[in-house]
Amino acid sequence: MELSVVYSRALAGISAPLVRVETHLSNGLPAFHIVGLPETAVRESKDRVRCAILNSHFTFPDRRITVNLAPADLPKAGGRFDLSIALGILCASGQVPTKQLQQHEFLGELALDGSLRAVPGVVCAADAANRAGRHLVVAAESASLAAHVPGAEVIGAPDILTLCAHLNGSTTIDTAQAKRGNTHPTYPDLRDIVGQVGARRALEIAASGGHNLLFWGPPGTGKTLLASRLPGILPPPSAEELLAGLALRDIHSELSGPTLCFQRPFRSPHHSATAAALVGGGSRPRPGEISLAHGGVLFLDELPEFSRHCLEVLREPMESGEITLARASHRITYPARFQLVAAMNPCPCGYFGDPAQPCRCTPDQIQRYRARVSGPLLDRIDLHVQVNRLPPGDLLTPLHAGEDSATVSARVGNSRTRQERRQGAPNAQLSPEELVSACVLGKTERTALEAAAETMRLSGRGLHRTLRVARTIADLENCDTITMAHISEALGYRAS
Repeated sequence: MELSVVYSRALAGISAPLVRVETHLSNGLPAFHIVGLPETAVRESKDRVRCAILNSHFTFPDRRITVNLAPADLPKAGGRFDLSIALGILCASGQVPTKQLQQHEFLGELALDGSLRAVPGVVCAADAANRAGRHLVVAAESASLAAHVPGAEVIGAPDILTLCAHLNGSTTIDTAQAKRGNTHPTYPDLRDIVGQVGARRALEIAASGGHNLLFWGPPGTGKTLLASRLPGILPPPSAEELLAGLALRDIHSELSGPTLCFQRPFRSPHHSATAAALVGGGSRPRPGEISLAHGGVLFLDELPEFSRHCLEVLREPMESGEITLARASHRITYPARFQLVAAMNPCPCGYFGDPAQPCRCTPDQIQRYRARVSGPLLDRIDLHVQVNRLPPGDLLTPLHAGEDSATVSARVGNSRTRQERRQGAPNAQLSPEELVSACVLGKTERTALEAAAETMRLSGRGLHRTLRVARTIADLENCDTITMAHISEALGYRAS
């Protein structure tokens, strides 16, 4: 007797394994054997499955059982195979009708008492099951999470006994519904920032066009404070960004509540992070910080303190908006359309150019410190903004004197709307063809920009990014054409 049960992929890019159960008369061989490159957690599932079946008042077959996890050359890990293996045994022994399993996919870990436990990857599994026209069965605690996938039919089962009663038609488990949390998440407010008019202006431009941003200046001037306010002035995420972010954090087991579904991520890894932690990787590749920041902000504080290798691996994802992790047997591509915000000091001691505090660094030390950040990486950052020390009198000014995030966000939203109507994407993502049509320059503006590019020795990438910033500044002012004022301001963010 044999039965095949298709199991949905739990991780993006990994083909769906096939669980195959065969029962044979006992002939002295081991009673329960799992093949197909199972790792430790999968090999241990035979004990969990046996206890769960017996404690759920089913009969465990007194025969040799072989579970084949196909394809055989793909390593299997985790406890998500438990439910599929248990149902395969029950169907093969005639305790559950085989026909009822044909339109379902099963994903879950079994406890010894037969209850189902949540496993990561249910969002990807729900999407795969929906595309295949099947129902997905998961643990009850993760059913509302999987139900966020549009069109997915998700069944949340508390235990294997209740699930089998549902499959037999004795009881009915209702289809799970997505739980909607706070659709208006709270972010740190921009009105908490005292002064720093130029930095606030750059923050608004970056939010409007999706541009990368670098703050540099002495310590304690508010660089980190400014960066943390960027998510609060960004437009609300689209449905595609929400679903992609939800799936990535589900794979990474970082979901702590439904509120995360409705806010822009703000990732701030420590400078001791490895390259694999930033871009993803491992023997079983998982998304890194740049993918977890998809649709949001990746903040790198103390930029030169990151290792050179870690910073260089960011260059390709900053251009393409995705990261491909290649291994010997497979390749996985994760989205990584993040907005980079970085902060750094001008020198190792931090006080180079500060009128209030003398710098103790030698020229060689300053040069080596700044050389930790390569020119190609800096060339991909559109806005370079100096954040200077404020007088003590300004710092003692009552808070909430400046514009709040809601006011700035309204202007940013209007600008983004113009960009979406014109080219369907933020200005930072303009292709070379779209750049020509969206950034038409007059003769005077073109001549001035060419002369500035020669004087400042801008690369081709730097010139195009400057033009994109100028287009964003014009959109903030509701201008259809780019003027000299827009170009001058955009060039100013490259000169610092």
